[in-house]
Amino acid sequence: MKTEIRDFAIDQGAACIRALERVISWGSEIGNNTFIEGDAFPWVKRLEAGVPKMQKELAVVLERPEIVPNFQDLSKDQIHLSHDDKWKTYFFYAFGYKAERNCEACPETTKLIETVPGMQTAFFSILAPGKHIPPHRGAFKGVVRYHLALKVPKAKENCRIRVGPDYRHWEEGQSMFFDDTYLHEVWNDTDETRVVLFMDVTRPLRFPANIVNNTVIGLIKHSPFVTDAVSNYNAWEAKLDRYESGSAPA
Repeated sequence: MKTEIRDFAIDQGAACIRALERVISWGSEIGNNTFIEGDAFPWVKRLEAGVPKMQKELAVVLERPEIVPNFQDLSKDQIHLSHDDKWKTYFFYAFGYKAERNCEACPETTKLIETVPGMQTAFFSILAPGKHIPPHRGAFKGVVRYHLALKVPKAKENCRIRVGPDYRHWEEGQSMFFDDTYLHEVWNDTDETRVVLFMDVTRPLRFPANIVNNTVIGLIKHSPFVTDAVSNYNAWEAKLDRYESGSAPA
């Protein structure tokens, strides 16, 4: 019964959000294209300048893949997107929740992402060679998806993303913004790992759409999507503590 109530709440919440997205589309100050130019986000240059510092911290993380959970380990609802160990996520923030252990391990990265106005989620998204993430859409148009490429395969054209009908590939050290409410999918058809700093940031909106958006984001923070993911992350950290103390297998 508890699962049924949870699923009903998620379904009803998703339906309400879809209806409110018409208001968000109307109020968007950056248009509603698939890919979005970064001019509206003045903090971009600051983050791009910090790429070497982030890459140095990322290199340490990648030395210990066992400490990085798979995407579906934290977000059980997304098992249809990934069910192997080829998409890993090293979280820093999720709608107000701070992953203290990871932030302490990557202080320069943390300082940079904390300067971003409207930052809602932030993590290293680690895509292994040969990984394909199938078509899917994001939960809410009130945030914009941001990728800052930290590690890009040499055959970069074979590591690409489709958003709606449009395709792009990552360039190391450069930013990419897109509207993830379009169907999108990702391929890493190379023999190297791809890593981006992945963030969701609040979409610039005119009044009164900005008020509606802030209200919805406040509700999302308390939704099962976030609270369950936080619980799963805490369970992962507890498992990691046991592993590092030698009392449990990785």
